[in-house]
Amino acid sequence: MKLPRISLEQWAAFKAVVDEGSFANAAEALNKSQSSVSYAIARLNELLPTPVLELAGRKAVLTREGKVMYRRASQLLAQAEAAEQTAQLLARGIESEIVLAIDGLLEPGQLIPVLDRFSLMYPMTRLRVLETQLSGTTEALLEKKADIVLGNQVPVGHLGTPLKTIRMIAVAHPDHPLCQVEADADAGINDWELRTWRQVVLRDSGTRREQDAGWLGSEQRWTVSHFSTTLKILRAGLAFAFVPYDWVAQDIEQGHLKIVPLSQGAERQLPIYMMMTASDSCGPATTALASLLTRHFAAV
Repeated sequence: MKLPRISLEQWAAFKAVVDEGSFANAAEALNKSQSSVSYAIARLNELLPTPVLELAGRKAVLTREGKVMYRRASQLLAQAEAAEQTAQLLARGIESEIVLAIDGLLEPGQLIPVLDRFSLMYPMTRLRVLETQLSGTTEALLEKKADIVLGNQVPVGHLGTPLKTIRMIAVAHPDHPLCQVEADADAGINDWELRTWRQVVLRDSGTRREQDAGWLGSEQRWTVSHFSTTLKILRAGLAFAFVPYDWVAQDIEQGHLKIVPLSQGAERQLPIYMMMTASDSCGPATTALASLLTRHFAAV
């Protein structure tokens, strides 16, 4: 590997001279002598194909090439500082990455405030989000593919913290025949009538076993991998589906979709739990994220 000829110290001197406006001010900011700063800039100009700074009287002025290199030097120094911060965090036992698995039942936009807060608390910890469906969510926990899992089922031998309840409702386009029935508990659509209409269901993301989500009575059935695809099919008026209310709340409010009036006001309520892959050995960042999730949903 070829080592760079210009040191970080020389780039730092260059940036300081530009930021502070003079060699004297740069020397003071860096806690170095003015002669050492001047020497660093002189060496920098020698090592580069063209000078980055030129003297105009007593003031150092950026050349055209210097303006470009100033941006690169700023990025380089920021990356070096970030690397040192990461090393310090790792030395304190703070995780470099956390994997969060989220079942498709939970509309991910609800997590934005949590992720924003977490990024401020642990800016150097990467966060990887897995969007899972059905048994794929359970696999993420059992096979330790994720550190924190938000899902509907708590496997035997694990504990789950209840976060919220998902309301599953039947929806379709307002012009769909299923939505032309009056919303009456006695005259609503029953399960026998639903069987005659095309339904969109969700495919399992698990690899060990495969199942579909939703009421599976319809003979005509389209299977998709994500609720976002379900929404596009519903908006086109091609089918009905049982979906989490949070996914379609805005569509219902704006009149793009409508709740199918089922007999007896039928719907499903599904709990969402937070589960930890290794609750007894979580790092500080994982523990903090779990705490943020708990407090966020408790306040909603």
